Amino acid sequence: MTQDFFQGYKGDSLKILKKYNVRVWGQADIKTTRGVFKGTVLPRSENDDDQHIVLKIETGYNVGIDVSTITGMKETGYKKANYKIPEKEFPMTPGLPRVKLFGTGGTIASRLDYRTGAVIPAFSPGELYGAVPELADICNLETEKVFAVFSENMGPKQYMSLAKAIGKEIENGIDGIVIGHGTDTLHHSGAALTFMVQNSPVPIILVGSQRSSDRPSSDAALNLMHAMHAAGHSDIAEVMVCMFGPTSDMYGLLHKGTRVRKMHSSYRSTFRTIGDTPIARVSRKEIIPIKKNYKPRRQDRNVKIMPYFSDEVTMLYYYPGIKPDTIDLLVDAGYKGIIIVGTGLGHVNKELYPAIERAHAKGVHMYMTLQTIWGYVHMFVYDTGRDMMAKGIIPAGNMLPEVAWVKLSWALGQTDDPEEVKKIMLTPVNDEITEREPYNGYLVYQGGVPAVEEFVRHVHK
Repeated sequence: MTQDFFQGYKGDSLKILKKYNVRVWGQADIKTTRGVFKGTVLPRSENDDDQHIVLKIETGYNVGIDVSTITGMKETGYKKANYKIPEKEFPMTPGLPRVKLFGTGGTIASRLDYRTGAVIPAFSPGELYGAVPELADICNLETEKVFAVFSENMGPKQYMSLAKAIGKEIENGIDGIVIGHGTDTLHHSGAALTFMVQNSPVPIILVGSQRSSDRPSSDAALNLMHAMHAAGHSDIAEVMVCMFGPTSDMYGLLHKGTRVRKMHSSYRSTFRTIGDTPIARVSRKEIIPIKKNYKPRRQDRNVKIMPYFSDEVTMLYYYPGIKPDTIDLLVDAGYKGIIIVGTGLGHVNKELYPAIERAHAKGVHMYMTLQTIWGYVHMFVYDTGRDMMAKGIIPAGNMLPEVAWVKLSWALGQTDDPEEVKKIMLTPVNDEITEREPYNGYLVYQGGVPAVEEFVRHVHK
């Protein structure tokens, strides 16, 4: 057999495939010291190791089999997979809302190319209809690919371009906007667009997927359906993040763009509203508000686009023993703003005081946020807080650290005047600072606690 039959395999893994005459895309029974595995041998990326055979088993999941455990292999069939996304003409239905999908490079409605390990996006209306045909019952879909980047590569340039593109679509009469986005920095983009796109008359919804579409447990299609339904039919005209609510497929949640955070690396229900409650629950059929107060949909086309951003702002996560030269180095590097992520009510050690004074004297804008995530900065309680305020640090209420970084960058993109910056920072645009947190805005479940175990037995599926 030629090398074409062993895509990506090398070293020990290649030797064992050749030994038993098993090809990539071959259906195989693999005997190991841990039992027998049955499935399709998948290609491997050239950067992967040479110690594993990757098998897609009947459940749809992939398993890696250590070659040192293999005692025998037998190819039982062969069918090369074609991962091209089927394309069908997207039907346009009179009476359904027009929704625009902007693509930035996330894995929403995509397939994995096992030969290269790369994601093949479904992005034209026809491809999306082929991947998620239910969309045709929800809206009349239009698409535009604005970027092709992983979410960790999203930044100021992309935020500003998206804001301008959104403004153009709103002026052209679109009924709702969905932004397909990788999940890692989804909440950063949600905050940035909240500040840059103000007074929107239509919903603007960011959506992603935790698990790629080739996996049986993928959340991609359902998240996309929920987001499209909310964008086209919801009365809530805000910048929101739409992702799974519980880990099951029961419903999605709409989170305010300034109060949401990714809280788990792999759970489908990773996004949580912090210090507040979600705006609404959403399914394929209905939207059920949770909050009574929100900005409603309007018929006008008035929107305020403010695409400002400074790249001279950073975040400093405080830790015990941090040295003053950390701040000095940031100031010397030209940073004009620092978001400090402090302990407790907003504290750092006294060794930093001289560096804080030097930074303030050089005009650096410094704001305090919290490592605790929930709660408010209270710098009047202890003398350390009062000392820091006297040295130029401004408390940022219950603004989340990432949101504070985005907002200070947005503020310094408009002005360098300390009083104007302070006014912008402490004047809420859309609940990035709230007067109080609701009684049910802080719930942390702990396994093993009787009340939680009772809940899990009766409610959690």
